[in-house]
Amino acid sequence: MGNIYEELGVRTIINATGPSTRLSGSIMVDEVSTAMKRASEHCVDIAELQAWAGGVISEITGAEAGYVTSGAAAGLLLGVSACVAGLDPGRMNRLPDLTGMKDEVIMPRSHRNFYDHAIRAVGVKLIEVGIADRFSGAGVRDTEAWEIDDAITDRTAAVAYVMNAHAQPSLPEVVEVAHARGVPVVVDAAGQLPPQSNLKRFIEEGADLVCFSGGKTIRGPQSSGILCGKWDLVSSAALQHLDQDVYAELWDPPPSLIDKERLPGAPQHGLGRPCKVGKEEIVGLITALRIFVAEGDEVRAERWATSIRSLGEALEGLPNIVVETLINPGRPVPMLRLKLDEDKSGMTAVSLAKQLIKGDPCIHPGTGEMYEGELSFGPMCLRDGDVEAIAKRLGEILKG
Repeated sequence: MGNIYEELGVRTIINATGPSTRLSGSIMVDEVSTAMKRASEHCVDIAELQAWAGGVISEITGAEAGYVTSGAAAGLLLGVSACVAGLDPGRMNRLPDLTGMKDEVIMPRSHRNFYDHAIRAVGVKLIEVGIADRFSGAGVRDTEAWEIDDAITDRTAAVAYVMNAHAQPSLPEVVEVAHARGVPVVVDAAGQLPPQSNLKRFIEEGADLVCFSGGKTIRGPQSSGILCGKWDLVSSAALQHLDQDVYAELWDPPPSLIDKERLPGAPQHGLGRPCKVGKEEIVGLITALRIFVAEGDEVRAERWATSIRSLGEALEGLPNIVVETLINPGRPVPMLRLKLDEDKSGMTAVSLAKQLIKGDPCIHPGTGEMYEGELSFGPMCLRDGDVEAIAKRLGEILKG
């Protein structure tokens, strides 16, 4: 089959940045796209399908329950909604009006980012704690667990924690102080794969809810994600997400996902209703998750390293650049760093990036350090032939 985007008149790109949403996520393997097509050929009860998917997620993550969301950000919105409303349908119906409810979420100041808009959309107020001197260059300290404890009041619905390799304070410290005050901890782990052990790690460290992206390293549908954690919170998230347009007499959700005997009645459509997940995304995500776990970190890392080594070899001898391949066990994803001699080349790394992006083929490098004269190239979204195309295009620009 041909390239459908050529038929549509939309240019394709060589994505050497990685699976970002802006660049349409990762590239699904054939087994995933085939599973999605097969899923599209029948109708099912979405609650039953979500209950099945939750069972698989629970088995893989070690969490009490799991759920497929329309991305990690949707998981944050649903998760915080669950922390606020619990299993109370009346509260669910009133969101984002938080009158009479806990309406604050605590977050270390160094964890703030634009993705927390998904948390604020619930209607809560974010309470920033601590000063990140280590990022401002004014010192070495960051938020400490006692400061989170000090900020907890009877209005605190949750503590939000954005996981990364350098996040402080540690998750176990945060969990300890939060749970001592009866407050759940919601972890944004959208991009924290690999290693795949993280699928279990944050639950084991005590997080009440964890959100992962399904469209990045897992290579599932771009509009998919994982929410896993405590059963009552996942159940609340499901109640605020599923289509609830059904007569009470006919409402019979699977008990593993929703225990209707614990509820006075069913809520109306919830705050998360716009975050719809189709049967195709649910089946695709679970298929991709199983493949991700089966492949394992070592095989995956070597597959990526092979691409980076090949690119490094292909760039040998090009003028005015220094190439460094970063491949080591302590680095979850290998990468290639290209340092441009801006004086000798007569161009900046910014102009080089622009030429790569505007050229044919369109190549998107990593640009986080471009103002320091560096571009980076990652392997996660490269296809057959991309290494050669990148090397050829760089040669045309640098030699020209």
